Amino acid sequence: MTTTTAQKTTADESVAAEEPGFWKRVFHLWPVKLAILIIIIVWVIPTLGVLISSFRTPEAVNTNGWWTVFSNLGSNEWTLSNYSDVLTSEGFGNSFLNSLSVTIPATVMPITIAAFAAYGFAWMDFPGRQWLFVLVVALLVIPLQMALIPLLRLYTTVNLNGTFPAVWLAHTGFGLPLAIYLLRNYIGSLPSSMMESASIDGAETFTKLVVPLSVPVLASFAIFQFLWVWNDLLIALVFLGGEPDVRVVTLALNNLNGSRGQAWHLLTAGAFITMALPLVVFLSLQRYFVRGLTAGSVKG
Repeated sequence: MTTTTAQKTTADESVAAEEPGFWKRVFHLWPVKLAILIIIIVWVIPTLGVLISSFRTPEAVNTNGWWTVFSNLGSNEWTLSNYSDVLTSEGFGNSFLNSLSVTIPATVMPITIAAFAAYGFAWMDFPGRQWLFVLVVALLVIPLQMALIPLLRLYTTVNLNGTFPAVWLAHTGFGLPLAIYLLRNYIGSLPSSMMESASIDGAETFTKLVVPLSVPVLASFAIFQFLWVWNDLLIALVFLGGEPDVRVVTLALNNLNGSRGQAWHLLTAGAFITMALPLVVFLSLQRYFVRGLTAGSVKG
């Protein structure tokens, strides 16, 4: 009797182990698939409209909607001049390089600082550790706009206004709370036995163990921060201004539209040119994206 019960229990456990997880079952339901398809369509249609408009002549863009091209596929309203005009426009190439000069340091700096801070919050014991971490998390709710005027006054005092370091520091300061929060949860979920063994063996725990194992979460935050900084207009406008030598690509796009919005065809072409680099960054790091965000949410 006991043997039969044990066999039945083992069989039930095997069936339960083979049974798909809750979320896997949910995503196999047709209403969920239909909802996902609708969301994809809602997101894709405006992007498709902008893409089609970027290949149309100014006359066609100003006279009829982009959806009319499907009934006039053989018309002569298609052109590549929008892209050539954007690429040859004065200052656009320099603005692209300026955006790289702003985005790369403003992405690397918060990741580097947050990695050290997250390791300290996760594995180092010091007075007030939990309260300091709560304070860092609380900083996530502070709106960026509240700090613009005080920072602008401070930068003016120390002659930083209108320089790239001003933007680096602003993006680093407001990117650190989220970076520390994500990295601390991930690093804290690493097995304690592994950390203790590394400490006993005298290994460089942070550089040779924690950082290599934290690549998924580092890549996830790098995607977030890179996209935020690259697409930023407000901070660049406030701290850099519109001077041609420090103008970033978002300000260049705004200028492409013209003073009265009459060059919308150039704006669509410029938008897709500036989307190329963020798209490459996301596609190259996307395999780490979900792993980095979900890792550390459940320990054990």
